[in-house]
Amino acid sequence: MERIVGECYAMPELPEVEVTRRGLLPHLPGRAVLAALWSGKRLRLPVPLTLLEQCICGSQISTVDRRAKYLLIRMNNASVLVLHLGMTGKLGMFPKVTERVTHDHLCLELDSGAELRFNDARRFGSVMVWSGEEAERLEQDFSRSQGIEPFGPDFTAAHLVQLAGQRKQAVKSLLMDSKLIAGVGNIYANETLFAAGVHPQAPAGSLSAEQWQRVVDCCREILSRAIEAGGSTVSDFLGANGQPGWFQLQLAVYGRKDQPCLQCGQAICKEVIGGRASFFCPRCQPMPAARSVER
Repeated sequence: MERIVGECYAMPELPEVEVTRRGLLPHLPGRAVLAALWSGKRLRLPVPLTLLEQCICGSQISTVDRRAKYLLIRMNNASVLVLHLGMTGKLGMFPKVTERVTHDHLCLELDSGAELRFNDARRFGSVMVWSGEEAERLEQDFSRSQGIEPFGPDFTAAHLVQLAGQRKQAVKSLLMDSKLIAGVGNIYANETLFAAGVHPQAPAGSLSAEQWQRVVDCCREILSRAIEAGGSTVSDFLGANGQPGWFQLQLAVYGRKDQPCLQCGQAICKEVIGGRASFFCPRCQPMPAARSVER
């Protein structure tokens, strides 16, 4: 049985997590978890071994959902196994007899004879369990701590105008604020703003409703294209069936410093905004005049 999902050596963004979810769906729903094995090493959060044994083992997997950059494996007893891949996390399906490797931290033995294995070299990922009795409340609290979903009904120009208010914060930083907007990440924020013709340093509060509508439309289109392409392999991401994503072949500005803009031929610029590398075309994305920006 081949490995099916998830490998990345930079923080996975929404498309990569969604590709991972879709890769798991043919293999997990309907399968019972017979046992959970742990490496004994700590991840970003303490691993809830007791809850794994009580709530996950002996139960059947119903489905796999995504919220922001988290995977939610739902059980038929209403419990939820919540996984975050961190920076180096990867999930794979393997025959039980396949030898485990270094950094295989969580292994779920399934009644199909396979194991779902969570491998994380840098251990920045996390494993949480919401018991059936508390799952609804915990999920509500968790969801409130995350930003709006780019594919959800709240991701509208009117809502973004409200979120931006009078902020002088760079629009790119706002797009990447996970407490405001879930999962867009650096690659896709760069690509969205280029497609929308908006300078990444433009103050968020300065954008018009029309500009925000372009951001909404472009963001959804780019994320959809990235998902269909299997994600980006800029940092060795591997998606469904172990195959790399190909969206990196469609990148217009990200990683293209000093290369000609695909629209106008102007050299792509790179600056650091909010501590992240930002790529843009100074001609296609003109900076509003006389505006100060909080970086």
